[in-house]
Amino acid sequence: MTTGGQVVDLVARSRRLADLAERRLALEPRAPSARERARRLRDHLEGFVLPRAADIDAPLLVVLIGSTGAGKSSLLNAIAGANVSRAGVLRPTTREAVVYASPDDVRSLREGRLRRVPAERLVVAAATPTSAGVAIIDAPDIDSLERDNRALADTLLEACDLCVFVTTATRYADLVPWNVLERIRQRQVPLAVVLNRLPTDAADREIVIADVTRLFADHSMTPANAGLAILRVDEGEVDADIDALSREATRPLADRIRALREASAERRTLATQALAGAIRGLAPLAGDVAADLESEAAESEGLRRIAEEAYAAELRQLSTELRSGVLLRAEVLRQWQEFVGADQIARFMSSGLARLRGMLLFAIRGTPPAPVASVEESMASSVEALTLRHVSEAARRTARSWSEQRDTSDLLARDPTLWSASPETAPALRDMLRDWMHAVIDDVRGASGRKHAVARVAAIGVNAVGVAVMLAVFAHTAGLTGTELGIAAGTAFVNQKLLEAIFGERAMDELVAQAGRRLDEGLEAIFARDRKRFDDLVADATALRQLARDLRDAVEDLAA
Repeated sequence: MTTGGQVVDLVARSRRLADLAERRLALEPRAPSARERARRLRDHLEGFVLPRAADIDAPLLVVLIGSTGAGKSSLLNAIAGANVSRAGVLRPTTREAVVYASPDDVRSLREGRLRRVPAERLVVAAATPTSAGVAIIDAPDIDSLERDNRALADTLLEACDLCVFVTTATRYADLVPWNVLERIRQRQVPLAVVLNRLPTDAADREIVIADVTRLFADHSMTPANAGLAILRVDEGEVDADIDALSREATRPLADRIRALREASAERRTLATQALAGAIRGLAPLAGDVAADLESEAAESEGLRRIAEEAYAAELRQLSTELRSGVLLRAEVLRQWQEFVGADQIARFMSSGLARLRGMLLFAIRGTPPAPVASVEESMASSVEALTLRHVSEAARRTARSWSEQRDTSDLLARDPTLWSASPETAPALRDMLRDWMHAVIDDVRGASGRKHAVARVAAIGVNAVGVAVMLAVFAHTAGLTGTELGIAAGTAFVNQKLLEAIFGERAMDELVAQAGRRLDEGLEAIFARDRKRFDDLVADATALRQLARDLRDAVEDLAA
């Protein structure tokens, strides 16, 4: 593993896996536990595997972890032989990690394994140059009330070559530390344990030590497979002069660190051991992240389907209502009937289409100017209001269903606008309707030229004929009489006959059908645009599944 070619290959494979972990985080896992696993995988790769594989002789990083008040700072002071880390009741409120290392080692770590840690979160306690080779970090409490503190402790754990777990005779069975120790077991990182504040009574002390040993064995962490050693410190074994644990009690750990500083071969052995364990430990972590991806892909697919079905149902309902013949107000419809001369058209219906065309043109010449602007305005405002109502209902239905899901209820809480049409929908809808009306006018111009209807269109006006086509999209007689349908059907009837007189039945059908298709496409785009807000909140299922496969393949390549 330490030959040049092998290291280059290992770094390349590790970097690919780290890139995949970054992509996973970019997809913003919904569940906090999934986010934490993805972050841990990235931190482990970029904070340890990559830099350690690239430089097996880089300084060793020893991290002291433990619960609040366990004695980590006092242990560091004992190893340093000086008061380098603040201990006592104030320490749990701090957000920093204390780094005890030579200046060169601090610089190396900041450029490598600790580059993701903000500079303000690291307090440097400078060691002498003779301490080079081993850096010791007093990490924030793993059971801190502040999430950032726990996250920093986890990041440091993923970057270390040797972990020292500090606990007490009264806190060793707490749940949180054992959750962290499980990750140490997965990583197979070399581990030492400091059991602090043991009872002074020999019988009581042996009971505690036996129980601690049993717990580690139950978690498959024994001296045989994890390099475990338990350092015992009795209650009251302190050095009050430097606010530290007794230097005599902690001497075995201090001696081990001193030996590592003095022997580069021993450092390399420990670093190689830590790297090998880290690589073996990638499989379960990457497997957990891949499983998260698979689970989220299934959830995303279901959530996207909820949104898709809600918007599709409302779009269908909108289409039905738009073509019901009652879209426009009665007074607007009457204005249009007066323009096209409904009485004259009805009078000459029995005279045949050829005569009707001539009579239409004669009748229209005597009517008031075409109410193009008022009809267009009424049409646009009515379509807009009806569309916004259905888009809002689609959003509400989607949000209501999503709010019943644990992971997406938080997403909805962050953005209350998801419960109705987005603020951008109304302007986009107005633009779409304006473009649609212009396109219908252009279609009328083209049809009049192709069908030799130039004179008829010119006599009435291209904009007026365009409005007639638009009205035909929203109301068809469908074989029913004006008496049965009232004012809306009557307007649809005369409007249809006007278009037939101008273009002929077949050309009219083509114009109206094309206008209808354009409107449907425009409305579908409006609904899709609004629905995209929900789609964007959940990653694409296909991408999630592919990333899960890539993660599994990459970790297999890395371990090969």
